[in-house]
Amino acid sequence: MNLVIDDSQRRAVLDGAELELGARAFDVLVHLHAHADRTVTKQELLDAVWAGLMVEEGNLTVQIGTLRKALGREAIKTVPGVGYRLTLGASAPALPVDAPSLPDKPSLAVLPFTNLTGQAEADYLVDGMVSEIISALGRIQSFFVISSTSSFTYKGRSVDLAQVGRELGVRYILEGSIQQAGLRLRIFAQLVEAETGQMIWQERFEGTTDDIFDLQDRVAESTAAALEPKLVWAEAARIRTKPTDSLAAYDLYLQGSRLNYLLPKVDNHKETMRFLREALELDPNFVQAKAGICAAHTWAFASRTWTFEQAEAAIPLARDVLGSGTEDPLALAQAGHYMAYIGRDHALGLTYLEQAAHLNPNSATIGLLLGWVHNYEGNPDAALRYLERAMRLSPLHPQIAVTICGIGQAELERGKTELAITHFERALSEAPDFLTIHLGLQGAYHVVGRAEESARIAAVFRERVPDMSVDVFQRTRPQIAGVYSACVIAGLRANGFPEE
Repeated sequence: MNLVIDDSQRRAVLDGAELELGARAFDVLVHLHAHADRTVTKQELLDAVWAGLMVEEGNLTVQIGTLRKALGREAIKTVPGVGYRLTLGASAPALPVDAPSLPDKPSLAVLPFTNLTGQAEADYLVDGMVSEIISALGRIQSFFVISSTSSFTYKGRSVDLAQVGRELGVRYILEGSIQQAGLRLRIFAQLVEAETGQMIWQERFEGTTDDIFDLQDRVAESTAAALEPKLVWAEAARIRTKPTDSLAAYDLYLQGSRLNYLLPKVDNHKETMRFLREALELDPNFVQAKAGICAAHTWAFASRTWTFEQAEAAIPLARDVLGSGTEDPLALAQAGHYMAYIGRDHALGLTYLEQAAHLNPNSATIGLLLGWVHNYEGNPDAALRYLERAMRLSPLHPQIAVTICGIGQAELERGKTELAITHFERALSEAPDFLTIHLGLQGAYHVVGRAEESARIAAVFRERVPDMSVDVFQRTRPQIAGVYSACVIAGLRANGFPEE
């Protein structure tokens, strides 16, 4: 496709045909065309086209829609959390062979919002607000909502919304931006149909940093109403309580929570603990911060960054969370899983994880934790149900290796060793430092007679955990005696690990 722009006569010609564009649409096209080698931020476009004027981002969105109709939907790519890029002539990506099908209920992905606060360091705050909006929407059982852990992987990438819809298996996309002036916040959100790019709804929300939680609720409410007008909000089981009265503590919690998903990296773990402990110092009753610390202890032991005895230190915090009466689903899930994994109380963990799943049925993180606890219990069929659904909810989850490893463990328990090896190997390629994978894989290799491969994996594990023994595994494993445990122990013995 050949696009020619004559700025002096304000004419745009595409493949020999003159385009009929309004003044603003033409100006947006001129700027995108002049900077076609890079992504142009929304703020840059607003400043260039509406210089000196206070305008809504919705005005820019309308002009982008006009240009896509004139040039073709693929001509301008959205870069979630940033802006737009002119990619005229690019072909639509092929539908992946394993692309998920659309659910039989309204399906939605919320893309990262654009940070228009003028402060790059506010990215984590913008992302945290969007995560809260996703969480609120996820509690509505009438919807299928993709986890933020998948939708946030599109941040900064040049994508077509139809492509996002195909890759995530959703019909609708929510995108937007957040502006800040002093204490004032303005959230712009728009809901579009992914396949057609058709605008369904857009709205602006204003408030202050003091009522950030109310703003999040209002965006979630309005989006749900646009998707399903007859939805009765009283039956949506949404949580309206603020997690803390301390905005400074909430700020620290957001920063720590983001890093929690990046474990098992030692530096991330240290930073996570620092942020979450500082948040708890500011608000000693901050339940979500306590739960985040429990999750950090969980991953520290799972990655063998800490010993089991070090990981046990968060047991009092976990009991505080579970006894607090909170209805925050992620906090219940993190503390519940910690008690099942480190506290060895499977029944207690399952009770609170199931409560969390009821509160937020669309959380991939809750699903993967539930699946693992069923693995601990020796219930592989139940584990697979939760773990496979978690993969469907969040196919791009930053802890996808943990989910895949859990599936491998369940298949091993079912006696399908070769299938288990396939999953363990895939998990290892995703997260080579997640040492729980090594334990299962060295055992599975041994069982099928692949001694050299078993020894190779065991050597990597031994280097990272030199004090591992059969006794240590038996004392610290969360799994009850079963096929998986027997395989691991057999592998440890075959590979020369001591009994004690």
